[in-house]
Amino acid sequence: MTKSKPNIVILSGAGISAESGLGTFRDKGGLWDEHDINDVATPEAWQKNPTLVLDFYNQRRQSVIDAKPNSAHFSLVDLEKKFNVSIVTQNIDDLHERAGSSSVMHLHGEIRKAQCSIDEFEVIEIEGGGLEMGEMSSSGHQLRPHVVWFGEAVPKMNEAEALVAEADLFIVVGTSLNVYPAANLIYSCKKLCKKYIVDINELTNAKFKNLVHLKGKASEKMPELVKSIIKEYS
Repeated sequence: MTKSKPNIVILSGAGISAESGLGTFRDKGGLWDEHDINDVATPEAWQKNPTLVLDFYNQRRQSVIDAKPNSAHFSLVDLEKKFNVSIVTQNIDDLHERAGSSSVMHLHGEIRKAQCSIDEFEVIEIEGGGLEMGEMSSSGHQLRPHVVWFGEAVPKMNEAEALVAEADLFIVVGTSLNVYPAANLIYSCKKLCKKYIVDINELTNAKFKNLVHLKGKASEKMPELVKSIIKEYS
């Protein structure tokens, strides 16, 4: 007799995209070691030097365009073929979508989109890799990267919390739960929700019941986990 199929929610972080060649922000040697946050990733930076900010994100965007999904991304597509799977990602790249995942919520925005600098709800796709000064929204204001900067609210947190609260299985991949407020999502899990964390780092702040830590590369551990979940519920 097979078990009832679980509702699965994924929280993905920078580690899953790092294996596709995208630089992480916080790790040693990452982007925040090379760039001052206050120069490129705050509303104040945008006001001070928007050209520098656009250049920084144009480089990030081109890196995303050049990158390709890896086996961890594709394993989540395999999981979706069998179960109801929703992905909440901290990442601003589109590798989940390009792999084939159909339900992806971006907490921190999307690098291949732009938004009006006045109206955050006016969002458009960026054609090509660049966004330049003088490119305007339909309301006549400068377009800015569609990313959540330091000092800005994460607009989809409530929606993400509600999604996680319905999960039977909650899988964290590519993050050791050190990025807030996204790290707080694990507290939204219901009592009996089974939780997995797939990450190369040791866990320093995660002490929960029903939690399994699979230490290792996402590209190796996620396909293994997906196979075991499919087998368990088949």
